[in-house]
Amino acid sequence: MGDLPGSAVLSRLALAYAFAAAALRYWLLVFPLVCLHIARWRRRAQRIPDAQLRALALATLGEKRANIEGAAAFAALTPLRRLGAVTHATSAFQAAYNLLDMLGEQPSPDPVADGQRLHEALLYALDTQAAPQDWYEFHPRGDDHGYLRALLEECRESISQLSSYAMVVPSALEAARRIVAFQSLNLSTSQGDHTGLEQWATDATPPSSGLRWWETAAAAGSSLGVHVLIAAAARPGLSTQEIRALDEAYFPWVGGLHSLLDNLIDKHEDEAAGHRSLVEYYGPERAAQRMSWLAQRASAAARSLPRARQHELILTAMIANYLSSPQARQPPLEPISAAVLATTGPLRGPAMFVFKLRNVKLSVHGRWRASVLARRGDGFQ
Repeated sequence: MGDLPGSAVLSRLALAYAFAAAALRYWLLVFPLVCLHIARWRRRAQRIPDAQLRALALATLGEKRANIEGAAAFAALTPLRRLGAVTHATSAFQAAYNLLDMLGEQPSPDPVADGQRLHEALLYALDTQAAPQDWYEFHPRGDDHGYLRALLEECRESISQLSSYAMVVPSALEAARRIVAFQSLNLSTSQGDHTGLEQWATDATPPSSGLRWWETAAAAGSSLGVHVLIAAAARPGLSTQEIRALDEAYFPWVGGLHSLLDNLIDKHEDEAAGHRSLVEYYGPERAAQRMSWLAQRASAAARSLPRARQHELILTAMIANYLSSPQARQPPLEPISAAVLATTGPLRGPAMFVFKLRNVKLSVHGRWRASVLARRGDGFQ
């Protein structure tokens, strides 16, 4: 650091301070709230009468718990008096998205119609003027004892407390519509092919962006664009210019990297389950170069935003969250992980350290919970 200009040293120190402050706020204030919400949702999920739906709902709170915790991280960057509302809104939205994603992967006579109708529930979550629908209309099972509706209502109630939410509604709904399109067309091998997804994503790709269709599709499936808008809505005086800038940074750049990293880490799991991985479209030669390029574009987009330091923190934490996992260090994925990680700058070390510690904690907790469930003889409790 001694060879750096004074301004660069000050910038690094400011970024390190911001990282430490955000981490403290997350672990001391946001994380305990998320744990309480997940525990409450788990108790409600256990009362779902349909055994398959109950198992899916509980899996979204267990196997996909990290997604919910990550969504709530946006609350650590909001005004203290709205931190609870943002934590609740983002975690409830992500919990609902987790459930809808797993429901859409189940066998259905019409997977496209089923996926679309299911994920239209996310529009209801974000639009306090919308009327409820039968989101299970094309799904073989639907008696969830009001569980999905309860998650959506919790999100709606929380966003109504945010002073600038009315301003972000159009952009938030547009981000959710992209999720609906992606989820309805992202078919598994048993459901069909990606012809419809390719056509939709090609049309949705921003002109002159240099993006491949599957990179646009990945960006469409990311929920980060919704979460960042919910967090921004907690601040009074939000401008239309900032909303537009957030939307353009998170779709396609930050969101695209988010979904592709998720695909990368889940690659073997997806293959085993018959789900297509968008990363596969790169082929073995191009993935590292393209994902490094996408990470660089995401970083540039974050730095261009108002409150740029906050968005740099979000991006670095998101990358570290995925690349600190054991899967990222497996031989086929390691070069891709290294190329993306190299773009993260001075916070790479601290962020990776924090998330590796978290992975150890989750692993220990998972083994403990599995042993408890085995002794009980009940995988749903």
